Amino acid sequence: MNPRYKTKQIQIGNVKIGGDAPISVQSMTFSKTADIKATKEQIDRLHLAGADIVRVAVSDEKDAKALSELKKISTLPIVADIHFRYKFALIAAESVDGIRINPGNIGNKERIQAVAKACEQRNIPIRIGVNGGSLEKQFEIKYGATPKGMVESALYNIKLLEDFGFNSIKVSLKASDVERTIEAYKMLRPLVDYPFHLGVTEAGTLFHSMIKSSMALGNLLLDGIGDTMRISITGELEEEIRVAKAILQYSGRQKEGITIVSCPTCGRIEANLVAMVKEVEKRIAHIKTPLQVSVMGCAVNAIGEAKHADIAIAFGNKSGLIIKQGEILYKLPESQLLEAFITEVEKVAKEKEQNT
Repeated sequence: MNPRYKTKQIQIGNVKIGGDAPISVQSMTFSKTADIKATKEQIDRLHLAGADIVRVAVSDEKDAKALSELKKISTLPIVADIHFRYKFALIAAESVDGIRINPGNIGNKERIQAVAKACEQRNIPIRIGVNGGSLEKQFEIKYGATPKGMVESALYNIKLLEDFGFNSIKVSLKASDVERTIEAYKMLRPLVDYPFHLGVTEAGTLFHSMIKSSMALGNLLLDGIGDTMRISITGELEEEIRVAKAILQYSGRQKEGITIVSCPTCGRIEANLVAMVKEVEKRIAHIKTPLQVSVMGCAVNAIGEAKHADIAIAFGNKSGLIIKQGEILYKLPESQLLEAFITEVEKVAKEKEQNT
């Protein structure tokens, strides 16, 4: 894993992005923003799921004007998502914590300058949200919907904001496929020091989005690229946060929570391993201490895997073992094994917390 690129630090509300700040996770509400009650309920769901930032759509003047009231009751920093109508960005800038504009449809230099001035007055950042499917005409004609076209669009708009004296910027370069997404971010990264918002746009339902996002964002995170991220899923809000945190954890960029190692099913298994793993996951999901937990269906894999786990369980024929850092703690009948294991996991988590 490569070290993270050193980027300029900006701030969305109370959340720092870039520099040495943790990589933040965000999502987007799907309610009409003017429906303050429904939008607040979705923001609260995201907050409980562990999101750091929320983005809300501003589709009309009612949405824009609702932001000031929503901001007063929001449990998360709010970024207003603006397409086409730059005047909504001017209204939004009076109350929100950040603005996202799509250069491909926001309009001419004068409109971008007006948005920059409004954000400068309140000291809030702008995300230049380049989308491979909606590039400005000059870049689409010259480069097509390619990573090069996306990067040229980003560079053009970064320079515009800089020329207007504005540099509280973050950048995203989203495409709907893995290859273009990775190539665009890697092409731009050495050219600017602004923080990057990572994502694959229009990634699809949970299954497809998990695959695309894991491949694209995992690749970039391992390469040291990325300061904040959203997993785009056609589905439940909480799933976006769950998948994002898992990608951060397994890429090694977030040291929090349980890593479960479990063996594949095979003819040696002597217990209902699938049900046991699900039960273990459910029972220890609340633990935030970084732990490696091993759940094995027989002794063959357990002996090797348990050496590298903080705590392990190995099911056998109507009995099993609980192993801590390679040493057998107990051999118990299957009826007692799971409860004893959960107790030991919680003990190990407390011990580790006290020693850090």
